Amino acid sequence: MTISKIAWILSPFFTLSAYGSAINVNLGIADSFAVLAGSTVTNTGATTVNGNLGVWPGTAITGFPPGMVTGGMIHSADALAMQAQTDLVTAFNFAAGQPCGTDLTGKNLGGLNLTPGVYCFASSAQLTGTLTLNALGDPNAVFLFQIGSTLTTANGSSVVFTNGGQGDSVFYQVGSSATLGTTTAFQGNILALTSITLNTGASIGCGRALARNGAVTLDTNSISIDTLGCETSAVTATPEPGTAALLGLGCSLGFAIYRRRPRLSRPTSR
Repeated sequence: MTISKIAWILSPFFTLSAYGSAINVNLGIADSFAVLAGSTVTNTGATTVNGNLGVWPGTAITGFPPGMVTGGMIHSADALAMQAQTDLVTAFNFAAGQPCGTDLTGKNLGGLNLTPGVYCFASSAQLTGTLTLNALGDPNAVFLFQIGSTLTTANGSSVVFTNGGQGDSVFYQVGSSATLGTTTAFQGNILALTSITLNTGASIGCGRALARNGAVTLDTNSISIDTLGCETSAVTATPEPGTAALLGLGCSLGFAIYRRRPRLSRPTSR
């Protein structure tokens, strides 16, 4: 049996890999912002933002209170917000320029089990259900998603980790706008060219909502940057998918080779 045939048989047992390591995206000053918009930030309800919240070149920030900012401050068109937007542009362009490892165009992120790397969508990306990110034991494993147009999650969707990992090293470079459905439990940094909307009860457990040109719209949400407790509670430690199957195949092949090995004749005694 050829190696390619064996790989084809084993393919259902392995996670999808981008065949290469993604490079961490340096957010610069934007790293301190949990929420950053280009035009306005609007909020309804008891939203909690852990980290800086800012806007530039726009000036309008509404809904705080009842929204609360902890672990940071509100920056409306000040020097820090301006520098954060400048650094966001640099980070966005850097993320967009990385070589694509695996093309997921036309696939739904829900139900996928991905290892670190660069994944791309020629147009829009959808998440319905659960996206699992397998960090392969690396707490700083980088996942980069390059999305040509929109990112949309269905209500109640989620992003979870296995084998370590945390949302601070996950990046979604979105070519237009992103919308998180109600009660979505998201992880990672959204870098959107236009706008970002979090519908009622959606959360970003570890990451950021960073919009270059448009608005960030919030409604009773929770957004937290990389602070204590950043890692998702859904992290699990599991054997690498395919390991058992591969070991089993190796044992079977080894046993078969042993069984088929020609017997050596014993010397006759004199």
